[in-house]
Amino acid sequence: MKKVGVAILGLGTVGGGTYEILVKNHDHIMSAQHLDVTVEAVLEINKQRALDLGVEESKIYSNMAEVVSNPGVDIVVEVIGGIEPAKTFILTALKNGKTVVTANKELISKYWFEIEEVAKKHHAGFYFEASCVGGVPIIRTLIDGMQANHIQSLTGIINGTTNFILSKMSNEGLGYDEVLKEAQANGFAEANPTADVEGFDASYKLSILSSLAFNRKVSLDKVYREGITGIDKVDIALGKELGYTLKLLAIGKDTENGIEVRVHPAFIKNSHPLASVDGSFNAVLLKGDAVDDIMLYGRGAGALPTGSAIVSDIVYAAKQTEHYYVPFENTKVSGEEIAFVTDFETEYYLRLQVDDRAGVLAKISGVLGDHGVSLTEVMQKGVSVNDTVTIIFITHRTHEESVNAAVEGLKTTDYGKSVDAIIRVEE
Repeated sequence: MKKVGVAILGLGTVGGGTYEILVKNHDHIMSAQHLDVTVEAVLEINKQRALDLGVEESKIYSNMAEVVSNPGVDIVVEVIGGIEPAKTFILTALKNGKTVVTANKELISKYWFEIEEVAKKHHAGFYFEASCVGGVPIIRTLIDGMQANHIQSLTGIINGTTNFILSKMSNEGLGYDEVLKEAQANGFAEANPTADVEGFDASYKLSILSSLAFNRKVSLDKVYREGITGIDKVDIALGKELGYTLKLLAIGKDTENGIEVRVHPAFIKNSHPLASVDGSFNAVLLKGDAVDDIMLYGRGAGALPTGSAIVSDIVYAAKQTEHYYVPFENTKVSGEEIAFVTDFETEYYLRLQVDDRAGVLAKISGVLGDHGVSLTEVMQKGVSVNDTVTIIFITHRTHEESVNAAVEGLKTTDYGKSVDAIIRVEE
């Protein structure tokens, strides 16, 4: 039976979960996978934390050089997060011929190809299932399960914090600030939630997933990003009246005009497969030309779900006779040779404050029409206040540049008081 020694760099939430799974499920993995996987080293500055988890004192290290020089370590698990010292530790491990497993989506989205070149040079593996969508096996699905397909699109709810916040706002009619405080108190959001609520976390993941889905390097700087901090509970409530649910979506498309990648809040119909994904759960909907639609659903974060993905990678890596590397051109310039779509085409929800007088609606429709924006639905909400009324528009499918131009046109009129919300509506 093959023996596999593992080192874990960092015993925080995810590292602790990984250690727990490896210990608890050791016999099951041995029986089912014919691998004797043991933790031979942990790198942890808080020695007591490691001892409390049950790590033998002789296996607790404070120096990375000692970890990689340990002949009993075959696979190094990086769960420190961030760029440094995680990047240096990963490169050190790879240069010593150790396979690396990581959950570090920011690092991969920014330095994936540089790191993988080092892995190739030293005949080591580099695996990152846990970097995207927690315990949901999306990476392996793209690599091993969808080879027969030209993947046309992926649409996902891939950040648990924002999905918890938006679900809570929708289900209980609460405002953003109130729900954020609750999410922080319950551990669903960090003290500094910027990475989640401003869409950075989702954009890291989308860069990785779209690269694998479309077999082309999709650089992080190509991903359009918009967070949820500007979402008003009023629009969530109005959307519900119209039969929509609001989600922070990560969208990737392989179109005739190029790759389209964007992260932003969007309304989807209540009948949409992603509409019922609530709380901290995540889901990704893939469309292939042969298989059509496939949806993967599960916990998007947490100690054990993310640890599950890490252990899966450990087992996967240990069983490889030849390590997997991305099959598309792995160069720094490859991304610059790909066409990217920036003028998105979708439907739009518009909430406006306008003068409450005859003929205004026709004038607004005229301005929109002048810019190629037609309407599918118009709703007046409430009664006139100070001779001003709220109007809701849902547009036909149109280009973003056309909508933006129309909105600017409305701002110059003497009857349009304000444009209070612009939210995309996705099929």
